Amino acid sequence: MHLSKKCSVFKVVLSALLIVALLQLIYLSFLSRFHGKQQRYRYSELFGGSAAKKNAHPEKNTRKERLRYSLSSGGIFDNSGQYRVYKNLIKSDFTTNQKPGSHSNSDILTLATHTTINNLHHLESLLERWKNPLSVAIFAHGEDVKFATALVYALSFFCPQIQALVDFHLVCLSGETASFPEQDREHFAGLEDCASVFSRLETHRDKYQNYAMSGNISYPNNLLRNVARGGTESSYILVIDIDMMPSADLHQQFLAMILRRPLAADEVFVLPAFEIRHARKIPSTKAELVQLYQVGEVRPFYEELCPRCQAPTNYSQWVNSHVRETGTLEVAYTLNWVDPWEPFYIGPQTVPLYDENFKQYGFNRISQACELHVAGFRFSVLSSAFVVHRGFKIQGEFHAKKEEENKQNRVLFRSFKEGLKTKYPSSTRRC
Repeated sequence: MHLSKKCSVFKVVLSALLIVALLQLIYLSFLSRFHGKQQRYRYSELFGGSAAKKNAHPEKNTRKERLRYSLSSGGIFDNSGQYRVYKNLIKSDFTTNQKPGSHSNSDILTLATHTTINNLHHLESLLERWKNPLSVAIFAHGEDVKFATALVYALSFFCPQIQALVDFHLVCLSGETASFPEQDREHFAGLEDCASVFSRLETHRDKYQNYAMSGNISYPNNLLRNVARGGTESSYILVIDIDMMPSADLHQQFLAMILRRPLAADEVFVLPAFEIRHARKIPSTKAELVQLYQVGEVRPFYEELCPRCQAPTNYSQWVNSHVRETGTLEVAYTLNWVDPWEPFYIGPQTVPLYDENFKQYGFNRISQACELHVAGFRFSVLSSAFVVHRGFKIQGEFHAKKEEENKQNRVLFRSFKEGLKTKYPSSTRRC
């Protein structure tokens, strides 16, 4: 009798467990179907189809058609004929809604940057800090052309702040073309929101070491800088690499500063450049940065690789210069350019373009700083603004051909300097 009761209880428990397991299977099956349906709808919403036509937001459709139009042009070739440029592949709402010749406070200063697809994940934190118009030139080749086109479209589709503020430009080899990513379902599987797009970009993070790229392809950094610069009509431009971060509130502080002081067409505003240990949080203010600088967690940019390249900034003077009032930006001191200084700066649209003959590693930024000097520009160091590179630059982290590229570009730099004598015959300045 006792054993019979035990068996009955066991059967009841077993039946209950089986029912729970069955319900879980039904629930999981429902979730799977729902997720699949949601993914199909998301894909349809991105690229068309009957569901999209019924439910699509007019702005999303317009964005899609603008991308189609940009790609249908086939881009334009650069001056060398080696690269194809899709300028304004995707325009931000800010640029699209801007009336020709009009200027708002937001349009006074634009941040221009460049990258490959494997460093595009930095855009998230950069835009979070900058919060103003941003122009991004992306270099891709091979399969990455398709991937880059698809992912920047997804970014502009899913990320409201990117929709609002970021213009994308694409550069590839002249023999390659970008196409509308209608058939590339594999690139969009699992994409549901902005965070999921950046997660996908993270999978391509650090695919290549610095300038080392597959297929022995040269990274056209100065072409990319010019493309990003040319994508904006702002009065002033800050050009930095995508893995660098400006100090917080720089845009509004710079706007306030230029409203307080007379402007000079021959002046650029230098932001002292630093690098920080990978584990450290990027400082927002000068006070935070100086604290980290004093304990060795932050140091001058390129201190180990080329200390002379940033030394003319005079870090000691800048660190010890008094910031008169919180939130007030001003010129701390003005310097003449000396070889081999390659400062990061905010400059007017009138500054000379970067020389596009320089590719890969070496002399790509110093050549432009040298030309600024010969053209008569002065370098005013800002009191509390700065840029910080994520991670210390060290010798061992560079690609194998770094020294070879540096030697080639040194020869090119000598020729470049001779050319400046012809370009600026009345200038007494040399570099």
